[in-house]
Amino acid sequence: MSEDWLFPLPESLPGWMREGAFTGYLAAPGFLAELLAELDFEGPAGAGHLVFGDMVFARKALPAVWAQNIWRNARLLPAPSIGQGAKALREIQRNWWAHPVRLARRAALITDKLPKVSAKAQVFGEAAPSAPLGSFTLWDETTLIAASDCASPYPDGQVRFVEDRFSAPSRAYLKLWEALTLLGVFPKPGELCLDLGSCPGGWTWVLASCGARVFSIDKAPIEPKIAAMPEVDFCQGSGFGLEPKTAGGPEARVDWLCSDMACYPARLLELVTRWLEADACRNFICTLKCQGETDHATIQAFAAIPGSRVLHLSHNKHELTWALIR
Repeated sequence: MSEDWLFPLPESLPGWMREGAFTGYLAAPGFLAELLAELDFEGPAGAGHLVFGDMVFARKALPAVWAQNIWRNARLLPAPSIGQGAKALREIQRNWWAHPVRLARRAALITDKLPKVSAKAQVFGEAAPSAPLGSFTLWDETTLIAASDCASPYPDGQVRFVEDRFSAPSRAYLKLWEALTLLGVFPKPGELCLDLGSCPGGWTWVLASCGARVFSIDKAPIEPKIAAMPEVDFCQGSGFGLEPKTAGGPEARVDWLCSDMACYPARLLELVTRWLEADACRNFICTLKCQGETDHATIQAFAAIPGSRVLHLSHNKHELTWALIR
């Protein structure tokens, strides 16, 4: 784990964790502080909570975009021995992934007695796993914290791909690969996509590789091999200067608006709002780049747009991905 923990490991369990089910939030690596600020346990939505390494366990289920995975209906399980711990997990379901905070060796021994879970890299275009994947950790040598129902079907919410190290101009394409995979939809041949702030061209490459027509725009030029793709029409300029009513022609409605632009989230919200009000685009995938302090208010405004999702991708850094698929 890469988390620099903000708190020492707790010595005792709170009573509410012994009473029944609770929720676990696994922080995106390096962003425990953002997760705690988002959950806001001291505010109106406050709830009993426990910080355990890079995890937060809470009495209430709350929205958490800075969680890499959410453990729903987590509970304590007795595990007086390694074999009994594995048996308790197998009696609930087949697939489990260990997230050790303490007692990593004991967690590995329990894992050895469970059915193997594949964590191999995924080929882009394949569907996300459909089999339930539970998660567990050890509180102490005789107690498991386990959740059979997790928000992500991937181990610790981390999506790994078989990378294309030759065709793509940068690794930013992995963010769009991951977003499309998690959303379960892909641009289709003939659909019109806008890629705003496209340099050096990674997202344009993904969209064009799906067979879609791409209008790619940036103040800086994209790589020549991307601009030369037959599906790509590149224009040097600002994505903020593109007017919704004229994009794609007077009769066309844009199918996808994609943006990995380096801009403040509030400015991106203004752009997205214009496109939504004009009803000029069907689907959106945009990166919310937190430059400096995390703009929780604007992130909440994106999350409040009906039908949308905000999530921290495995390939995001101090940024989030907002998507609206209609």
